[in-house]
Amino acid sequence: MADYKSKKGTRIKNYDTDPDNPITGQVWYNESTNRFKFQYPSLTTAGSFRTTNSGNTARSSGVGGGPQTSAIFFGGFSNPPAVRYANAETYNGSTFSEVGDLNQSRNALGGVATGIPSALAIGGYDGSSHTAKTETWNGSSWTEVGDLNNSRANLVGAGTATAALGTGGYGSDYTGQCESWNGSSWTEVADLNDARAYHGGSGTTNTEALVYGGDTPGNTGNTESWNGSSWTEVNNLNTARNGGGYGSTGTYTACIYIGGSVSPKGHAELWDGTSWSEQNDLNSAREELMNSGSSTASIAAFGRNPSSSYKTDAEEWVGLGQPVGAWATAASMNTARYILGGAGTYTAALAVGGDLDPGRVAIVESYDGTSWTEVGDLNTGRQARGTIGTQTSSLTFGGYSTSQTVLCESWNGSSWTEVADLNQARSAEGAGADNTTALAFGGNAPPYSVLCETWNGSSWTEVADLSTARAGSGANGTATSALMYGGAPSNKTQTESWNGSAWTELNDLNTGREGMAGAGTDNTSALGFGSHPPVSGGKTEDWNGASWSEVADLSVGRGYLAGTGTLSNSLAIGGQRNVSPGAQTALTEEWSNSSNLTKTVSES
Repeated sequence: MADYKSKKGTRIKNYDTDPDNPITGQVWYNESTNRFKFQYPSLTTAGSFRTTNSGNTARSSGVGGGPQTSAIFFGGFSNPPAVRYANAETYNGSTFSEVGDLNQSRNALGGVATGIPSALAIGGYDGSSHTAKTETWNGSSWTEVGDLNNSRANLVGAGTATAALGTGGYGSDYTGQCESWNGSSWTEVADLNDARAYHGGSGTTNTEALVYGGDTPGNTGNTESWNGSSWTEVNNLNTARNGGGYGSTGTYTACIYIGGSVSPKGHAELWDGTSWSEQNDLNSAREELMNSGSSTASIAAFGRNPSSSYKTDAEEWVGLGQPVGAWATAASMNTARYILGGAGTYTAALAVGGDLDPGRVAIVESYDGTSWTEVGDLNTGRQARGTIGTQTSSLTFGGYSTSQTVLCESWNGSSWTEVADLNQARSAEGAGADNTTALAFGGNAPPYSVLCETWNGSSWTEVADLSTARAGSGANGTATSALMYGGAPSNKTQTESWNGSAWTELNDLNTGREGMAGAGTDNTSALGFGSHPPVSGGKTEDWNGASWSEVADLSVGRGYLAGTGTLSNSLAIGGQRNVSPGAQTALTEEWSNSSNLTKTVSES
């Protein structure tokens, strides 16, 4: 057996404690505990669904395909009135966009796709008859190509736009017929063992595929595997059903079947190449939905539940074994403080102003990813939550000195210069890319404010107000794409998104709170963290453009801290610890969307 050195290129090393930056897979000996240890990735232990932005046209009985972040959905049906759709929509991992329509409106069609640029629409029902028509998508338009040999609807596709399989369906009766596509024409191949329609199917080529569930008539859980020449019955679904997600969600050895006709219509089952296992249910239960992706990263969209309620809902599936984010302690600031401002990235940041309780400070520190260094002070010491920009181009506005202030200062990488004042004195939150463009919103004047002002590099202009007056909120983004969440008074949960001209209320935080910080580059992604008592100050939630999800807590709970960075890599800076009485801290923590764990080698 190969030894550790031959596999890793080095011998196992001894350390007094644990190494500062171990490599994933590294083994070491900890002399203080007399134990071997190793580092491994922190991964999800179960899969789950999470709400994302909705599609545009409510419908069911269409089909999807492609990876979760490059998917296309086409066709469908709604009633009343009875409408069959030619609509196609793409999904880029965040939002749906309408693209070119099919040439023929239809539902109950089969389809495959390798992503937004390449798809195939197969058969279906056009409102008067079952169709054999096939259309191919090139990323901008649909083109009619060779027809199926047998017209039918409620069939299922697998493969790619140049190597596909069309399985089962309903013509004059339920059928087990299968046809193989070579990029220009269809050829009949071996039939399914069980004739069926309204079933599910997955596969990446026309020589390897899996079909499951469906109506025979009557719900079935039967599953069959295709090897390029024949079908073999394998282990059944746990819940026999039809009308689960239409569109491939993986391979013939690893896929997920989502939703379906059996109440509560939120079932999800995962295939591992041998058997099906039940997973966490959809949040919005439905049938005849469309899906795409893989067994570890899928999207389930559209559908109906009850039978006359057609949906635009969309949910992303994150499966077992995916990276888990976590906070890690980094170098502390030189001066402990709270109600400070943050700007920059997690490796190039500024911590600006703040409060020592008592006493506002003008101190500014710069972070290089390793340590903090004091740089040029503000001209006016203050609580400075309204701070935006980068390490070399930043803006601080409003805040509290001896009272609420209108003062605004611009940072050029070496010094601060007073520039034009805000129109209203207040402790505002902010968003902005640099010292030439910014947005100041909300805050405590007092009273709590809804006012929003935009900065063009020389002056402030009042623009559309927030819906909810508040302060102490999390905030992130730019002058044209910003997000505000939580805040005082009364530990608010509300989230509002700014599109450059107006604010829109979106889904709430899971936990209302004030004294938060935030990080993120626009209104489609954010990390919100920290809180002032009585809410736990360690709580962290991430935003995917549609909903908040609780993730790993801060190591040290605190409120009125500063935040900066992105959803993937952020900094939590300073703040007031959640103890009584509150104590200011200089602590810095770094967030990473992927993290590692250290495990002790067991003697057994």
